[in-house]
Amino acid sequence: MRSAADTYTHIQTAYTKAAKAAPALQKRFEAAGVDPGGIGSIQDLSRLPVLKKEQLLQQQRQDPPFGGYLAAKNSDLGRIYVSPGPIFEPNLQGAAGRGMDTLFRAAGVGAQDVVLNTWMYHLVPAGLLFDEAAQAVGATVIPGGVGNRELQAQIIVETGVTTICASTSFFMALADTVIEKYGRDAWQVKTAFLGGEMGDWMTKRRQIEADYGVSTWSAFATADLGMIAYEDGGDGYLVQPRRIVQICDPVTGQPKPFGETGEVVVTTLDPDAWPMIRFGTGDSAFALEQGYDGSVTRLSPLQGRVGDAVKVREIFVYPRAIEEVVIAAGLLRAQAITTREDDRDMIRIKAVVSEESDLAAIEIAVMETFQRVARIRLDAFEIVATDALEEGAALILNHKDA
Repeated sequence: MRSAADTYTHIQTAYTKAAKAAPALQKRFEAAGVDPGGIGSIQDLSRLPVLKKEQLLQQQRQDPPFGGYLAAKNSDLGRIYVSPGPIFEPNLQGAAGRGMDTLFRAAGVGAQDVVLNTWMYHLVPAGLLFDEAAQAVGATVIPGGVGNRELQAQIIVETGVTTICASTSFFMALADTVIEKYGRDAWQVKTAFLGGEMGDWMTKRRQIEADYGVSTWSAFATADLGMIAYEDGGDGYLVQPRRIVQICDPVTGQPKPFGETGEVVVTTLDPDAWPMIRFGTGDSAFALEQGYDGSVTRLSPLQGRVGDAVKVREIFVYPRAIEEVVIAAGLLRAQAITTREDDRDMIRIKAVVSEESDLAAIEIAVMETFQRVARIRLDAFEIVATDALEEGAALILNHKDA
């Protein structure tokens, strides 16, 4: 494991070099009064303001294609990815998987596996990152891409696919198609790498594992940074060694106290082409574990996007808190509603439950879980009819500011 001294010595050297090649990065340092050669701690790093994705997009429009952040020669680039905006993300030749292979190793996927990769291979990096990572661990990859459900179901059966990379909904569609068309015995898939969703995603994953006999895995990755953190069988996500992660106030950019929710801010220790330092992902989470320097080493599941939270009695409540309630209490679905009554913020949850549920036990589980994860007391809990809360409804409705 890299020591604190080694980490910041590396940052000093790498970012001093990167700033000389990338004029926009040099301007960031100068504007903040920060010398990259003098960054010796997480506190020094935190003097640099967070770079928001919106700022990067604006700078790329003003100075296309990379906004002055490219720290490599064009001839050194293997690919240019294009994310919505559009935002251009350069990738060095030979940068296979950008850390994603660590996730495959954690899941035990290797040379014995045939991987069907259904992520898009065009413009965005998802398809190629999964493809390269699977090959890096010795697996055989079928580049399925999106769509063609009937054909991909046939491919699963006839080639002996053992692992699927897909969105949660497309994975379920593929599994159902295989089972309906070829029978349960034809379904031999054991591992699924699923794309994250908000709402009741963790509930869906547990149901998928039970229904289809697979283990499900996920990572926290972005086009700008590659893999930031990954599931390893423990709680939340383990931060990969080539990233420094901080949880910061989304307005001030300053680190939040341990355990408080804020924006995930990332610095890459691979700045050779794309020196993203103190880059704001726009995702919210909290630290489960910290390292020697105060940076995050284990990250909670994502709580939502910055801006998805609703402030209730000075505490931000994120959609993830309602998802935790659904899981803990065994609800079919739930929704929190915030109101303002007699100059006091109020929050209640309404939920749909199965007919055989123990209603008293459910109410206790809802109240206790919500207070534990959201750190405030729930004002009311109500069980409603199935048609009173439709599937896919927003997890939080904010009526107090209406």
